Amino acid sequence: MSYDAIVLAGGSARRLGGADKPALSVGGRALLDRVLDACPDAGTTVVVGGRRPTARPVRWAREEPAGGGPVAALDAGLRGTTAERVLVLSADLPFLDRPTVRSLLAATDAPEATAAPGPSRDGALLRDPDGRDQPLVAVYKTAPLRRELARLATGRDGLAGLPLRSLTAALDLARVDAGPLASFDCDTWDDLAVARARIREHGTVLEQWITAVKNELGIDLPVDTAALLDLARDAAHGVARPAAPLTTFLVGYAAARAEAAGADPVAAVAEATRKAADLALRWAAEAETKATTEAEATTEAATDTAADPRQNGSG
Repeated sequence: MSYDAIVLAGGSARRLGGADKPALSVGGRALLDRVLDACPDAGTTVVVGGRRPTARPVRWAREEPAGGGPVAALDAGLRGTTAERVLVLSADLPFLDRPTVRSLLAATDAPEATAAPGPSRDGALLRDPDGRDQPLVAVYKTAPLRRELARLATGRDGLAGLPLRSLTAALDLARVDAGPLASFDCDTWDDLAVARARIREHGTVLEQWITAVKNELGIDLPVDTAALLDLARDAAHGVARPAAPLTTFLVGYAAARAEAAGADPVAAVAEATRKAADLALRWAAEAETKATTEAEATTEAATDTAADPRQNGSG
């Protein structure tokens, strides 16, 4: 599934009072970086907009004329790509994820179910929960995309100011239904407030936090959150509460050493977690044995005292 990516990060953000929208943060990460995290395996990523620090390397482009709109920006980004497929995204999608990108790529290769065997579609775009097409969350085949852009460029005003529908209307595009948040974008301050609140909801906050930490530390590794939480619980209950964070840190350190020695990093984390969890359970078992032994000794002593009249004062 090789592909390049184009992220449109320009625009005037009028409904945000002209704020630098791609730099606004949700969950401690810039909106642009959150979008870039959804397509880490793109061969080339071109960001159309003003240069800024990003979490991973990208190429930069600007539309002509400046402020010329999404079609002109897409054309500028496409000039920096070489793959046969291109993922096109806006820079204000805080909840876009990698499975959604994979679904779009897969749909691009799938022929229409009702059609005779033949060429696959020109691309695939996301359809939001309200049934609206999202042409800036889409995968396009570059050959038909270049063809249509060239056709539109012959118009009197070129590509400047054209709406995206003038481009997509001529393409045969599959529709991929979005999850509840994948197409959510931040066009207003209210949208941004909603995104910042949703990221802290109970059902998603740990996943969002782990993803943010991995990005901050430059780690691209699946995390078995349940196993690590179980380990932290066992260390806290079986040893002492401060043992929980210290133990998980040591597991990470041990896994890093194992990876440096050539081990698979996922397997290294799993093995280190297993060993530490077993140790915590052994500590807990010893504590329980000690408590049981002391309780039995106390009971035995009390029984002996009750049975000896010289010790209970009845003799």
